[in-house]
Amino acid sequence: MTAANNAILVLGIGNLLMNDEGVGIHVISRLEKEGFTGADLMDGGTGGFHLLGTLQSYKTVIVVDASLDEFPTGNVRVLHPRYADDFPRQLSAHEIGLKDLIDSAILTGNLPEIYLVAISVRNFQDLGMELSPEVESAIPEAIKCIKDIINRIAGCVLLDHLPNFYLTIIICIEFINQ
Repeated sequence: MTAANNAILVLGIGNLLMNDEGVGIHVISRLEKEGFTGADLMDGGTGGFHLLGTLQSYKTVIVVDASLDEFPTGNVRVLHPRYADDFPRQLSAHEIGLKDLIDSAILTGNLPEIYLVAISVRNFQDLGMELSPEVESAIPEAIKCIKDIINRIAGCVLLDHLPNFYLTIIICIEFINQ
């Protein structure tokens, strides 16, 4: 992808060969199958520096990734990290690449607004392409979260055209502070 068609990118990160670790890619695939057009969609593989230019060409990036955390398998959380240290301690097997990518964007002074849809996983060390039932059943919730984020952002953008500029600022600030 060389040029952004939308102001928002949904970036799925993961390794399809490591079971649940590939959930970010599965979410992108599901959005593509349903014909979703509310944002650009990208299979980011296991992340890394090659994504920096793409990441920086968007105002907002929603990253979908597996998270190795204390939550039950299949738990979906939306985070709004501002720095690499704000990400969960262990996103997944490729966490260093994604965190380094965010740090690089910060250093260049061109970091888009980032949202992270983190899906808690356990089954990622064995080779295989199947998601666990818990993670598979979390995909609709992750998609709902993505669409909610996009709708909220779109609401802020649409309100920019209203005569009451201050109302627009208040509503957008309320969304950002959530």
